[in-house]
Amino acid sequence: MQDMFSLLSFSEGGWGSALAAGTLVTVTLALTTLPVGIFLGLAVALMARSRSPRVRAVATVFATIFRGLPELLTLLIVYYGGQILIQRVMAAMGYEGQVQINAFLAGVIAFGLVLAAFSSEVWVGALNTIQRGQYEAASALGLSKWLSFRLVVFPQLMRAALPGLSNNWLTLLKDTSLISTISLVDIMRQTNLAVGATKQPMVFYLAACFIYLFLSAGSGLAFTFLERRANRGHVRG
Repeated sequence: MQDMFSLLSFSEGGWGSALAAGTLVTVTLALTTLPVGIFLGLAVALMARSRSPRVRAVATVFATIFRGLPELLTLLIVYYGGQILIQRVMAAMGYEGQVQINAFLAGVIAFGLVLAAFSSEVWVGALNTIQRGQYEAASALGLSKWLSFRLVVFPQLMRAALPGLSNNWLTLLKDTSLISTISLVDIMRQTNLAVGATKQPMVFYLAACFIYLFLSAGSGLAFTFLERRANRGHVRG
């Protein structure tokens, strides 16, 4: 037991600081990806409700692809495929050096696309709860379509979408562990480095479990607070 605490301590020879740094990377990655995926998902949901069959088809194809592909495969395609694409573009412009995509950026793009595909379903469900009379009332008040959406529709959308978006966030938080496969030093990367150095797998894998559970529990409390705040003064029919 004493050895376990010394291994996880923040003192010299302990891995506490490394795990804390990895946790910061994980949380930063997830928080950076969240708005990308959420608002791209909203755009896909609006496209799915478009009057244009072509626009709806684009939304359907996007959601089908990124809901169907494993998250790890999406990450690897973005990371390695992006490097190959940029390398070829730069070569066509006369640049012969090596180009490497930042692992953090690749994670934001890949996880953002996956989150957008899943959150679009949440947004579509939320949009279906908005009665047409809401749009007509906003138009009667002289509001433009943009102002109608921003001031009247969007606040109601958030209230309806929050429960589903909270599940999307928890999934995203867990999916970030895949970023260790492209060598970004997150929780899992630091954990694997610690296991390799100390030969104490259970100590560090259990520590990683507690970190993820702590982050999930904290996220649950945060979303519960947001849902209560969003529902203030709302009378259910």
